[in-house]
Amino acid sequence: MARSLDGLVLVPVADQAPGQVGTRTRFTYHEKDGEIWAEYTGGDVVRGHLVGTREGDRLDFRYVQLKHDGSTSSGHCVSVVVELTDGRVRLEETWAWESQDGSGTSVVEQVTAHVP
Repeated sequence: MARSLDGLVLVPVADQAPGQVGTRTRFTYHEKDGEIWAEYTGGDVVRGHLVGTREGDRLDFRYVQLKHDGSTSSGHCVSVVVELTDGRVRLEETWAWESQDGSGTSVVEQVTAHVP
């Protein structure tokens, strides 16, 4: 099992569709006893939250976010935690909106002090 996500900051490696999470979005993760949660902000997202569980290297969570235009949206995501060769963490995600149409995949990776 890859190491704990607690206290890690992760960023998307590519932009999603316009108006959604993108490379300017920052996720701050927390983890305790199989529970995971995170706050995120940046780009078109004013404030976002996710909450769920971790079993081994599999995360299962729901997310909700508020955008700058005042709209809200929510969805479900399943992620696989991967430890990269340089020691950073990557999440390989499969997600689907529950409040609107749309689904897809994305990748977020840990930011370190020397990575902007």
